[in-house]
Amino acid sequence: MSIQVIHVNADAPMSLQDYLRKHAQISARMLKRLKQADKGITRNGVLIRSIDQVYGGDTLILNLPETCSHTSNPALDVPVVYESPQIIVCSKPVGMPVHPSMLHREDTLANWFAAYYPNDGFHALNRLDNNTSGLCLVAKTAYAAHALRKGVQKKYYALVPGGFECKEGTIDAPIARQQESVITRCVREDGQRAVTHYRVIAEKSHCAFVECRLETGRTHQIRVHFSYIGHPLFGDDLYGGDCSILKHQALHCGELTFVSPDTHEEICLSAPIRRDMQAFWDSEV
Repeated sequence: MSIQVIHVNADAPMSLQDYLRKHAQISARMLKRLKQADKGITRNGVLIRSIDQVYGGDTLILNLPETCSHTSNPALDVPVVYESPQIIVCSKPVGMPVHPSMLHREDTLANWFAAYYPNDGFHALNRLDNNTSGLCLVAKTAYAAHALRKGVQKKYYALVPGGFECKEGTIDAPIARQQESVITRCVREDGQRAVTHYRVIAEKSHCAFVECRLETGRTHQIRVHFSYIGHPLFGDDLYGGDCSILKHQALHCGELTFVSPDTHEEICLSAPIRRDMQAFWDSEV
């Protein structure tokens, strides 16, 4: 069950619907679900309709049933980095999908979540690829998911072949689905705009350690962009990366910054790169 307490701060009376939409970050879809729920919205302990007026000083309580409908798998192990009443941040292992699919029915982050948070909703806010590791933010409530939908800043770390002419730059190249493929993407003029900012943190003879920030969020964006500029990620067999040592793409979500929907404070979290990436960086191959 998702319970959200809102203290009305308004200079003049307004309808409940207007207040929730304009001042409380409630989406139209969520408002519809609240109206349909049993005791979905109360004002000062009394049921209220969306057309009723609210006043400064009122206390609204939103009750929205939440459960995780995915199959539970308590055998999965996922480290938790941060948790609050409405969100959880975990460090997703490499090789674990976020959502179930035909090929992955019970070995995903959603299956792990269902085992330990069965009475919460599963709203993954940064959907890392199967073989991308790192920080994954999950909202337990629809309210938190809506509040965080555009406010999460991410930093990724990648290992790629070196030899960069520019140690810092921006890749602005549109990405489209590769023809006749449901998985592979490519840079193509008729694709959706995709922008990746990068900075070479350090460079060795065998590889470069690169920090990436996404301005857009296209499927496989970092992998496609670095392949496009001639620096495919190590371990990325889909986009031409060298897989002789690393068996999974060398990509890790290492930092998340967001404003907590619980405390309204800025939260900044980090997670070190995974062991195989660290070992490859430390080696002198």
